[in-house]
Amino acid sequence: MSTLTSAPVAPLLERLFTQADAQRPRLDALMADLPAPEQLRLLRSRDDWQTVYGQLKDFALPVSRETGRLLYQLARACGARHIVEFGTSFGLSTLHLAAALRDNGGGRLITTEFEPAKAERARAHLQAAGLDDLVEIRVGDALQTLAADLPERVDLLLLDGAKALYPDVLALVATRLRPGALIVADNADHSPTYLARVRDAAQGYLSVPFGDEVELSLKLN
Repeated sequence: MSTLTSAPVAPLLERLFTQADAQRPRLDALMADLPAPEQLRLLRSRDDWQTVYGQLKDFALPVSRETGRLLYQLARACGARHIVEFGTSFGLSTLHLAAALRDNGGGRLITTEFEPAKAERARAHLQAAGLDDLVEIRVGDALQTLAADLPERVDLLLLDGAKALYPDVLALVATRLRPGALIVADNADHSPTYLARVRDAAQGYLSVPFGDEVELSLKLN
């Protein structure tokens, strides 16, 4: 048994995913009010992301169950001890990563969330899971919260916040990524600038799409 697949983490995750599934019709209805081109523009906008995510502050917006397990597997496989996450939301991805740290023998996960209410909910979920001692939640704009006081060596970076900021967040963390570090970007198809960067071998990454949702990249040197 692992921390991820045993109590209290496993039943907590199942409850949170079930709640997120129940919210999905409301989220779909909210998005359906916008024409498809406007939805795409908002998802990719560098100017409107704070407004968009403020309007979605009551929605969990989690990674999928499969992506959550992938995060745990990757963090375990690379022996991660220092992880940075952009986009805490209600903490579902954070729980998977923190469980991996626990099973790796400990470490530190720095995660950042724009909405204070979401950060509070994530903090409560981490406490319920008994994983809060491994996690530091920073509240505010990630371009400020991740601009300083990062570990000297980062083993894994998760990008799951405003898609337009993926290139900027990567740039903030890039010098701390160790050779062989992994970068997981959820829904990266909404950040073409980011994809162009990590798929360019001259930038020092090896990158592949993984399933329908994830771009998985390796820091080469």
